[in-house]
Amino acid sequence: MTLALIVLANVLAGALSVLAAAALSLGVLAGLVRQMVSLSAGLLLATAILHLIPEAIESGADLHALAWTLLAGLIAFFLLEKLAVLRHSHHHEGDGHDHHHGHDREEAGPGGALILIGDSIHNFADGVLIAAAFMIDHRLGWLTTLAIATHEIPQEIGDFMVLLNAGYSRTRALVYNVASGLAAVLGGVVGYFALAESRAFLPFVLMLAAASFVYVALADLVPDLHRHERHRGQWLSQFLLMMVGVAIIALVTGQLHAH
Repeated sequence: MTLALIVLANVLAGALSVLAAAALSLGVLAGLVRQMVSLSAGLLLATAILHLIPEAIESGADLHALAWTLLAGLIAFFLLEKLAVLRHSHHHEGDGHDHHHGHDREEAGPGGALILIGDSIHNFADGVLIAAAFMIDHRLGWLTTLAIATHEIPQEIGDFMVLLNAGYSRTRALVYNVASGLAAVLGGVVGYFALAESRAFLPFVLMLAAASFVYVALADLVPDLHRHERHRGQWLSQFLLMMVGVAIIALVTGQLHAH
C-alpha cells in the first residue's frame, strides 16, 4: 500500500506538474506563475520546519548527527547549484522580467539536453524524499508531495519555455519534460526499497529533505520574488500568499498532532 501511494504521489508531483506547467505557460495564465512562487515558498518552509525537522528529531536519532546532516545538506545544495546540477528557472520570454530578448535561446542553446538531465536528477532525488516521508506517515508524504509539486510547476514552466525558445516544438518539449518528471517515480521506488532495508536512515533523509526545502525557498524563491517585485504594494500580496502556504501546513500539522 505504501509503495503504491509513493508511486501515485510521484506521478502527481512529476508528470502532472509538467502538464500543469504547460497549461500555465500560455500567455493568459502566465501571470499565475509569480503567485505560485510565493505560495510555494510558504509551503516549503512550513513543511520543512513544522513537519520534516520535528519528525526527524522525534525519531530518537542522535540530535547532533541530525544537525550536521541539515548543515551538510544546505552546503551540498549550494555546491550542486554552483555545479549546475540543480537548476531553477521561473521565467520566460515576454514575461516582463529584466533580461534581454533572446535570453532563453542563448541560455539553452545546444545545452537544452543538459536542462533535462539536471531536472531528471533533481526529480529522482525528490522521489526519494517523497518515499522517505510516506514511510514515516502517509499524511506527511502527501504534505511533502504538495510542497514539491507547487515548487516544480513554476520551475517546469521556466524550463518548458527555455526549450521552446531553444527550438524544441511544444509537443517535443512537453514529452521530454514528462519523461524527466517520471524520474521521480523511479526515485520513489528506489528510495522505498533502499530505506526499507535500513529504516535507521529515514530521519537523516528527512533532514536532507528539510535542507532541500529551506535552501530552495530562501536561496531561490524568495530572492526571485524580491528581484521581480514591480511596485511597492506587491510585497503584501507576496507575503499573504506565503502565509497561505504556511497556514495550510500549520492547519494540517495541528490535525496530525491531534491524532
